[in-house]
Amino acid sequence: MLKFKLTSAKVNAALLLGTTLLLGACGGNTSEEATGGADLADNIQIDGSSTVYPITEAVAEEYRAEAPDVKVTVGVSGTGGGFKKFTRGEIDIVDASRQIKPSEDSLARANGIAYLELPVAYDGLTVVVHPQNNWVKDITTEELKKIWEPAAQGKIKRWNQIRPEWPDQEIHLYGPGVESGTYDYFTEAVVGESGASRGDYTASEDDNVLVQGVSTDPNALGFFGFAYYEENQNKLKLVPVDDLNDANGKGAVLPTLEAVKDGSYAPLSRPLYIYVNSKAANSPAVVDFVNFYLNNAGELSQEVGYIPLPAQLYQQQQEKFKQFAQTAGKK
Repeated sequence: MLKFKLTSAKVNAALLLGTTLLLGACGGNTSEEATGGADLADNIQIDGSSTVYPITEAVAEEYRAEAPDVKVTVGVSGTGGGFKKFTRGEIDIVDASRQIKPSEDSLARANGIAYLELPVAYDGLTVVVHPQNNWVKDITTEELKKIWEPAAQGKIKRWNQIRPEWPDQEIHLYGPGVESGTYDYFTEAVVGESGASRGDYTASEDDNVLVQGVSTDPNALGFFGFAYYEENQNKLKLVPVDDLNDANGKGAVLPTLEAVKDGSYAPLSRPLYIYVNSKAANSPAVVDFVNFYLNNAGELSQEVGYIPLPAQLYQQQQEKFKQFAQTAGKK
């Protein structure tokens, strides 16, 4: 069912491989119009994932104190929305809670845009209910699939349809919109196909809207990135997830730092990324900002509720970015 399960060894290898991803379009003739703000040394334009936003905004806030003359703008249009802008050359950096899709990669190539993928942290997608919900003590991956798969639309409407002992009450669902990388990852990991889900739920690219919905609805169930639970844990109840496809049979697991790092919180653990446009890497301000990001992402990601990469991986990302920036500077 799951194409990418996170284990400590596998994800580290995947992250190392991912950082070498540089499009052949690097040698292409990228137009000035396709560089967005990259040709403006004192402006850095970032957009994309609401999940990655807390990390990037924390980095940007610290960086503004270090370089007050550099204007760093961080938007939130979802991973899909961010990649649309990125592959058109409208922004310098995109925040992404999933890897770039082949169709997005093709569009970037068509527009002469080369890029570098940089993992910056780990996340454990969280399943949450209202604090007054006293019946959901845990949930299985099969139950999540039963709730969220396309066939559930208009049919799975009540809690006791999931487990007979749960109440005969309506279940109200909250989740990221279709432009969200969190939506893509969750549907692939749980339903078995990226982008395949029921459509009759309250959707938003803004995780704060989802938090507000679940925290005010006793019959709600929702999912989003762990940082938004951490920030609002006094008004949400975290649900342990039991991966029935795990041969080791660990039972229901909470997305703690240790569980996400060692892969036991499966299948809802994942890396988070930023992608850097090669034209942006011609800007000294962008180069300085990305180096600052990689130097501080470990500490700041943990401060906002995510799980840092191992220190050596950040060092390796810095070396990859150094080579990338040097290559970009020769174009």
